Amino acid sequence: MNTPPSPPGAERTDGPSVQIGALVPLTRPGWVEAGQHLLAGLELAVREVNDAGGIVGRPLELVVRDTAAVPQRAAAAVDELARLGVAALAGEYHSVAARAAAARADALGLPFLCSSAVLDALTEQPTEWVARLAPAQTHGWQIYADFLLSAGHSRIAVAAESSVYWASGARILRDYLAPRGGTVIELDMRALAPTAVCDELVDNRATALLLLVGHPEPAVSIVKSVRRDQRLAEIMIGAPAGQPEFAEWATLLGDDSAAIPFLRYLPERLSPLGARVETALRERLAEAPSFVAFEGYDTVAVLADVLRSHGVDRARTAESWPRIAVEGTRGQIQFSRPPGISVWQWAWTPIQVVDRDPAEPDRFRILHAG
Repeated sequence: MNTPPSPPGAERTDGPSVQIGALVPLTRPGWVEAGQHLLAGLELAVREVNDAGGIVGRPLELVVRDTAAVPQRAAAAVDELARLGVAALAGEYHSVAARAAAARADALGLPFLCSSAVLDALTEQPTEWVARLAPAQTHGWQIYADFLLSAGHSRIAVAAESSVYWASGARILRDYLAPRGGTVIELDMRALAPTAVCDELVDNRATALLLLVGHPEPAVSIVKSVRRDQRLAEIMIGAPAGQPEFAEWATLLGDDSAAIPFLRYLPERLSPLGARVETALRERLAEAPSFVAFEGYDTVAVLADVLRSHGVDRARTAESWPRIAVEGTRGQIQFSRPPGISVWQWAWTPIQVVDRDPAEPDRFRILHAG
């Protein structure tokens, strides 16, 4: 029997697969849409790696575990994936889950390339085992604070829920804005109903309200309450954590979804590689890919390069972080140790402040770049 010819550029992938463990929030309370985009990027890159011959002739395989953004589930998934013999870990969107995963990966000696979580202290102590593609929270949120100041906002209210991530965000904003004449007023969303937020904004003469809260609730209810309050017609609502990035935001809020600036990690213009990947991701997702989908793709691109060059030995993968130079969808990816960051960090991915255009909520406007 004749074997059909391989497609151009492809080599046979035989032998046992090389496995990468993928941590993704695919159920609530995780941000499911972010998880779906992250997984789409991871899967697309794995398919392309295998179409090009895999890892030195061995197929690359993704072993996916749903963290649901729950730290205990993330840590348990790392333990299971380590036992299964994965060569490395990839993914995670939520900082609280990524922090738990990073701690376990560090303890077990399992390389972890974190795709999307931004919390500065991803591990308590410096580690050689963990690297990260997303920018550290301090870096991104200071760029967001610059945008607020340039837009004339100095009295800024933050509607904040209780978590290490939101507390860190509020602290970054306060520390950066205070020496520059800005005031941060914290509204505790454990104690306030969305409608009560409006009275607090009026009483405190805030000109901007930042949503440091979960999606879809209470973020959606807060936006609706503020938009309906005639006293707050001039207030700017912002969402540095990126809630308006995903289609669900526009579906739930309609016209109210627009003009809410958020951070996203894309360049002004994609490279030819980025443009090609965007087209493939759009087909896979049946909608425009978010920056999170590009983070997923770039994660596998980096790990595949390391595994081809250094084999599947976990220690050799971790030792290679500082020597990596991989062309990603958003620029060349290299890792270093910026001050105050406990992991190997891509410093820095492109950062934009964007919003949905009120005239066309499916279109994004770039307001500020850092």
